[in-house]
Amino acid sequence: MWMKCGACTYEQKSDFINKAEKATFQRENEPSNFVPSGHFFRTIMTTSPKGIQTERKIKSALISVFYKDNLEPVIRRLHELGVVMYSTGGTQTFIEQLGIPVVAVESLTSYPSILGGRVKTLHPKIFGGILGRRELDSDVAQLEEYEIPELDLVIVDLYPFEQTVAGGGSEQEIIEKIDIGGISLIRAAAKNFKDVLIVSSRSEYPALLGLLNEKNGMTDISDRRQFATRAFAVSSGYDSAIFSWFNGDGQELSLRAAVNGGRTLRYGENPHQRAWFFGDLSAMFDQLAGKELSYNNLLDIDAAVNLIDDFQETTFAILKHNNACGAASRATVLEAWNAALAGDPVSAFGGILVCNKTIDAAAAAEITKIFFEVIIAPDYEKGALDILMQKQNRIILVRKPVALPQTQYRTLLNGVIAQDKDMRSENAADMKPGTTAVPTAEEFNDLVFANKLVKHTKSNTIVLAKNRQLIASGTGQTSRVDALRQAIAKANSFGFDLSGAVMASDAFFPFPDCVEIAHGAGIKAVVQPGGSIRDKDSIDYCNANGMAMVITGNRHFKH
Repeated sequence: MWMKCGACTYEQKSDFINKAEKATFQRENEPSNFVPSGHFFRTIMTTSPKGIQTERKIKSALISVFYKDNLEPVIRRLHELGVVMYSTGGTQTFIEQLGIPVVAVESLTSYPSILGGRVKTLHPKIFGGILGRRELDSDVAQLEEYEIPELDLVIVDLYPFEQTVAGGGSEQEIIEKIDIGGISLIRAAAKNFKDVLIVSSRSEYPALLGLLNEKNGMTDISDRRQFATRAFAVSSGYDSAIFSWFNGDGQELSLRAAVNGGRTLRYGENPHQRAWFFGDLSAMFDQLAGKELSYNNLLDIDAAVNLIDDFQETTFAILKHNNACGAASRATVLEAWNAALAGDPVSAFGGILVCNKTIDAAAAAEITKIFFEVIIAPDYEKGALDILMQKQNRIILVRKPVALPQTQYRTLLNGVIAQDKDMRSENAADMKPGTTAVPTAEEFNDLVFANKLVKHTKSNTIVLAKNRQLIASGTGQTSRVDALRQAIAKANSFGFDLSGAVMASDAFFPFPDCVEIAHGAGIKAVVQPGGSIRDKDSIDYCNANGMAMVITGNRHFKH
C-alpha cells in the first residue's frame, strides 16, 4: 500500500487522495522494505517467522477527539516523526491552529459531516484503512483499488455520556452523547491490533507520547495489543453505562457492570489470596499519610463510612472486623472519642477510627496514645495532623463528599446477587410503642443511637447503649440469646452499669427469653423490628415488668 510521505506539503497530501499516480508503483516489483524517492512510500514492517507483523512504523494517523487536553504534545511529536494526520471537525481546527498540516477526512471520503455531526467518519475509506489486513494480499489489493490509505494509528475518545447523565442532562442531551462513530473506530482499530495502534482515551496520551519518544514512531505487537485491551475496556464500560441508563427501572433483569481504574493490593483477606480494588479511591479520599491500603483496610473503611453516615451529631466510632467496638455521640470530638474508646479499649487496638467532624488538636492528643490502623474524618486541624503524623504507618484519610452506590453486589455460587443498600435509619417518630410503658426522651435518644449501630453490626446481633454510648454488642452469633449474653458479659467486664441502659435487636424476638435476660441485667427499654407470630409473648413480659418496648417494622439483618 502506497501513501504520501510526511515531508509533503499540505496541498500535496490533499491532492494525492484523488490521484492515481501511486498506481504506477507495483508492490510485486519492489523489495519488501524499498522506499521510493517520490511522494509515496510503502509502510515498513518487520515480520516474525510465522508472518505476524511484530513491528510497524506509524506513518499515518486518524485523530478525532472530544477532549483536547494534553493533546498538543502528541500532535507535535507525530509531526516531528513525519506522520500524515487525518482529522475532522474541532480536532482538525485544533491541529490547524497549531500550524501543523492535517488532511480533512471530508477530502478523503468526499462527504461532509452530515446530520448535525452524527455522521463524520462512518465511511469505507476510513474503516477500510483501519480494518485492512496488511498481511493479506487480497486486502492490500482492494485498498489500492479503491484508493484507501492505510491508517496505522487511531486516536479517538468518546462523547461524555456518563458525565451528561451525572450532570442532570435532559433525555435528548443524553441521547446525543451516545457516541456512534467514536465507538466504531475504537472497536475497529482494536480488532485489527496486529496492524493498528488504538488510543481510546485522553488518559492514554502520556503512554502514547512515551511510546513515540522511546521507539521513534515504531510499535510492536505487544504495544498494540496492550492498547487494544484498554480500548475494549473503554468500549465495554461505555456500553454498560448506556445500558444502565436505559434500564434505569430494571425492566431487563440483566447485569452489566464496568469499573474503570483499579489497583493491585498487597494480598486479600489472607496472604495467600490475590486481591484488587476497582474504582477511584482518590475521588473519595485524600490520603495524607501512611502505608498503602490493604484489602482488609478497605472492608473496614467501607463499614466505617456506612456507619458514620447515619449520624448527624458529633460522633466517633471505632471498628474492628467491620463491627463497631466503640461509638459515642457527644458535644465535642474529644468527648466523643473518650466515650467511644471507653466502650472497649481492648478491641480498639489496631482499629479503624472514623469521625464525622473535624479532628482538633485536643482530640488528636488523646487519639495518638493508642495504636490504630486508619483514621477517617472530613478534615483535620493543622495541630492535629502534626500530632497524628508522628507515627509513619498511620493511614490518615480526609473524606471527600462523593455519592456512594445504592446497589450492593456479591458473587455467590456460580453467579452474582444484588440488592438495594439498606438506606433506612429510624428516628424516634418511626418507633411505635408496643407496651404500656413509653420510653422517656433520653431513652428514645439512646434507642435511636443503638438502632443505628445494630443496623451496621453483623447478625445475629444485640446492641446495648446508654447515654448515647455503645456499652457493648454481641456480634455474628447463631443465636440472638447468645448475642445478648455476649453483650452483657462484655459490658460487665469493662465495669459498665446496665441499669437504665437500652437494647436494640436487628430482628424480632421469637421468644420472650431475650427480654427476660435483659430485664435481669437492668435494661429498661428495647427496640426491635417486630414481626414474630409470638411478639405478644415479649410484649406481655415487658408490660408485666415495667419495661418499654418500641417497634420499628424494619429488620436490619447484615450478613
